[in-house]
Formats: sequence, structure tokens, C-alpha cells
Amino acid sequence: MQLKKSFHLSRVTAPAFMAQGFTWGIFAAYAPDIKSQINASDAVFGWVLLCGAVGAVTAMWLAPIFDRLAGRYGMAIGAVLLAVAFQFPILAQGPVLFGALMFFVGAFSGLLDVVMNARLSVIESRERTSLMNLNHALFSFAYAASAITAGLLRDDGASINSVAFGLLILISITALGMIQPRASTPAEISQADTKPALWGAVFWGGLIVFAAFLSENAVEGWSALHIERNLGGGAAEGAFGPAMLGLTMGFGRFGGQVIVPRISEARVVLFGSLLAAVGATIAAFAPTPIWAYVGFGLLGLGVSVIAPMVFALVGRRVPDEIRAQAISRVAVIGYLGFFVGPPIVGFLAGAVGLPASFIFVALVLLAIPLLLKLLRRDARID
Repeated sequence: MQLKKSFHLSRVTAPAFMAQGFTWGIFAAYAPDIKSQINASDAVFGWVLLCGAVGAVTAMWLAPIFDRLAGRYGMAIGAVLLAVAFQFPILAQGPVLFGALMFFVGAFSGLLDVVMNARLSVIESRERTSLMNLNHALFSFAYAASAITAGLLRDDGASINSVAFGLLILISITALGMIQPRASTPAEISQADTKPALWGAVFWGGLIVFAAFLSENAVEGWSALHIERNLGGGAAEGAFGPAMLGLTMGFGRFGGQVIVPRISEARVVLFGSLLAAVGATIAAFAPTPIWAYVGFGLLGLGVSVIAPMVFALVGRRVPDEIRAQAISRVAVIGYLGFFVGPPIVGFLAGAVGLPASFIFVALVLLAIPLLLKLLRRDARID
């Protein structure tokens, strides 16, 4: 009954989370083809993906303005703009044009991310319930489904152009469900009403989400290439790498929705970061695709609960009138990691190889317990 109620309360935000998952799942499955099409080395591919990160950060800072102007249509417009922007970089033949066009993909993705998480935090506050794990789980399942489907289509010879156009049609239709029945944009909050300790907690929480999203998207962007190039897998086997991550993250977040009343969020974040670090290490040393799947699966289970739990931790410990603003600040810091992960791994892959770059991901995850200690100190979390 409780899960049914959670789905009902998420009926407007869930399509936005799934639109993000569909888009990036397709991108992950076709990443090897895109890299070959633009004739980019690992390092160059990392640089051009950084253009998406720049676009995302730029848009995230402007998201509150967009949110106020778009009102109840904010998520729907953001999702459609993301699907439209995705149609262009996949046609590029060189890294410079590809990077320039990825700026807009990253921008609209970052815009949608901030708006949908802020809107969801308002619903959580109004209904006094936790919905973050569920909505992020739907993102993961959508990501996995699109990665598997796109991988099979790619293995069958389908071009990314046709798959991306199908995505545009799908998101355009589901955008109708993202229109809120009434505007729920939070009111402007005076900075004088906030406390330094509160924004310290937002900062540490944002860094934890940053580490989690960096690790997640680094694997999403490079797992298929790792399996195909280093472990001898085919196109469908490569696509199953990011799909495995998405599937396990989806199940992990559904599990988080169930266990959060019984185990503290802080403890779940701690154990999740350690499990994810073990998974990244296994993937780095995997001798076959099967072992890589095991590593990506453990990483997915561990990292899945970190961001939703931190959003909940911070959101529950701020006054009602600034909850949405606090969550948005955490999202701005955290989602930067979502976009800089693939470029950083690309740089490292060009310098020391992809397996070693996954060790870097494990080290990032092992920094989370320290950041969690600082968050618990500033937010007075037990």
C-alpha cells in the first residue's frame, strides 16, 4: 500500500527521471560507435565529454530562473529540449563539433536534473514521505532498459540516428505527464535566514553526491568500451555493462526505499560506498566480461543509495521554507560529478589505461566515509 502511494505521489516527477535514464542509456550503449565516428582517442573523447559537463554546470546555476519562468511546464519543457538536443551531436563527424553540440545536451540534462529534484523535494516536504529512492530507481531501470535495447539494436546494425529519433518521440509523448496540475515553485528565500552550519552540511552532502555521481557516470560512459576493447566482448556484451549497472542500481534503490525506516541513512551511505569501491576494483581487474559484470553490479548496488539518502539527510534537517533550495544546492554540486566522471576517466584511460582508471573510481568512493563524517558533524546526524 505504501509503495502504491509512493508511485501515485511520483506520477509527475517519475517520467522526468525516466527521460533522463532513457537518454543516457542510449548514449552509453552507442559510446564506442560515437567515439569511432568522431575519430577520437580516449583522451580526446574525455575532453569532448567535458563540454557536456560545462553545459550542465552553466545550466544548473540558471535553473532557478528557468524554473520560475516555466512554472508547471518546467519538467516537460526540459525533457523535450534534452531529447531534441540529443539529435545533433550524434551526427557530428569530428570531435570539435561533437563537443560543441554536447554542451547543449549537458545543459538541458543539467537543467532538467535540478528542476525535477527540486520539485520532488517539495512533494516530499508537503506529503512528509520519502520518494527520492523510488524516483532515482526509476531513472536506473529506464537507463538499463534503454541500454539493453539500444545494445541489441546496435548489434543488429541499427544506427544511433534512428534510435535517437525514437527517443525524441517517446519523450515528447511522456512529457504530457510531466506537466504539474498547479505551480509549486518555492518562494524566494533570504540568505540572511540561513545559517553557516546549514550550508556547511549542504556542501559536504553535495561532495558526497559528487563522488557518487562521478563514479556512476564514469562507469556508464566507459564500461561498454572496457568490455569490448579490453575483454574481447561484442556490441551486445559491451552494452550489458552499463545495463548491469543500471539494473542493480534500480534494485538497490527499491531496496533503499524499503530499508530506510529500519536503518539510518548515514549507515546505508557508509556501507554502500564500501561495497561500490569493491565493485570498481573487481571491474578493474576483471579477466572476462562476466567478472566485469559482477564488479559493475556490486558498484551499482552500493552507489545506488548514496545520492537519494544524502538528499533525504540534508532535506530532513533544514527548515521547511528552504528545503527545496537546500536540495537544489546539493544537486548543483553533486550533478557536476555526473558530468565530469566520463572526461576524467577518459584522461586517465589515455594516460594509464581503462583498468587503472576504474581504480581511481574506487579511491573516489573510499573518500565518501570521510565526507560523511563531516556531513554528520555539521548536520548533527546520528
